[in-house]
Amino acid sequence: MTAPGVEDGVRTERAVAERRLHPVTPFRRAWAPVAVLAGWAMHDPNQAQEQLTRLTTAWLLTGLAVLVPAAALYGFLSWWFTHFSVTDSELRIRTGLLFRRTAHIRLERIQAIDVTRPLLARVAGVAKLRIDVVGADKKDELAFLGEGEARALRAELLARAAGFAPETAHEVGEAPAHELLRLPARDLAVSLVLTGATWGSLVAALVVPPVLWLATHSVWTVLATGLPLLGAAGASSVGRFVAEYDWTVAESPDGLRIDHGLLDRAHETVPPGRVQTVRIVEPLLWRRRGWVRVELDVAGSSNSVLVPVAPRAAAESVIARVLPGVAVPRSAERPPRRAWRCLPVWWRGHGIAVTDTAFVARHGLLRRSLSLVPHAKVQSVRLTQGPWERLWRLANVHVDTGANKTVTARLRDAGEAARLLHAQAERSRTGRRAAPPDRWMT
Repeated sequence: MTAPGVEDGVRTERAVAERRLHPVTPFRRAWAPVAVLAGWAMHDPNQAQEQLTRLTTAWLLTGLAVLVPAAALYGFLSWWFTHFSVTDSELRIRTGLLFRRTAHIRLERIQAIDVTRPLLARVAGVAKLRIDVVGADKKDELAFLGEGEARALRAELLARAAGFAPETAHEVGEAPAHELLRLPARDLAVSLVLTGATWGSLVAALVVPPVLWLATHSVWTVLATGLPLLGAAGASSVGRFVAEYDWTVAESPDGLRIDHGLLDRAHETVPPGRVQTVRIVEPLLWRRRGWVRVELDVAGSSNSVLVPVAPRAAAESVIARVLPGVAVPRSAERPPRRAWRCLPVWWRGHGIAVTDTAFVARHGLLRRSLSLVPHAKVQSVRLTQGPWERLWRLANVHVDTGANKTVTARLRDAGEAARLLHAQAERSRTGRRAAPPDRWMT
């Protein structure tokens, strides 16, 4: 005999309708067998070249006649055996043709849902949902859904994560957004030209291959070294321009929304209350224009850029939305002068400032970086001191955050570091007690 509660629960579970992905998804997954062959060819290129020279036209046509239907069948079956459903408390994703996998994603654990649209997906009118979950290292994804369905599902999941009842979550819709910053394409292009990494990778790609050719006279050595260098040069210049094109930051009740991309469009969300550290980066050649770059450490998320390039005043106004009540200090206290014995010249690039709301550390002379950690986000504080530093009465104070990152105030006076250690531990406890809860759509 089944208890009434169990019977009701079974009836509720059966009432949940499972849904499939968009019908274009099999074309995406059909590339898996082709990727396996490409991986084998890259693993042993000499043997692959020998096998290709032995192939006749008849064998090549026969191979294509077998490979194409097999790839299409694999794509169709992988799509057919993939389902997802939304219950009152979780999102379920069932995948796997041979090895089955079922993901149960608790709605209250969702911290961000990103919508990405690669170029071919934009042509086909579909989009990908990438789901950030607290405590998960890897994002689950639903690829692909129709653009309208993807946005509607995102809005529904965020509404349920915010505590809306299932019957009203469909009616909430996507929260409105107010644009805070839009990056002009010209500024982005100029900033890349004024970045040292762009020129460094380009010079390496142009200089290293000829040197290797003169030293080895081996085409394979030149290609094996030159192609990755050209790829790195392209990624640091053209790749970044394409990825960060039309960068827009908007504020909404579910966090800061970031849209960007020339070919592949991405719609990301900076979760409220999950930002652990904000870094203001100022390369040497940007200072004359007053430009900075803003980077983030977000717990459980790979989103790391908030603003690729912007005037300092505009960047600080965006930071104020991410870290309410946290002000960016105008100056940082340098280490004592005797610190040059531990770090000649570069000791001047380090500094520290502690405000009522944040622990702030600065480092770098040519490429300055200012890291802000709200006291409420500090997980632990450590003091380290090497033998040479102990000789000159210096110590380092390390602040660990919830994103598994560390911000360090280097080369402080040993007595000051000890006082800072105990004071920061107390500030962190007080900050956590006073911090508001992390909630969506507050």
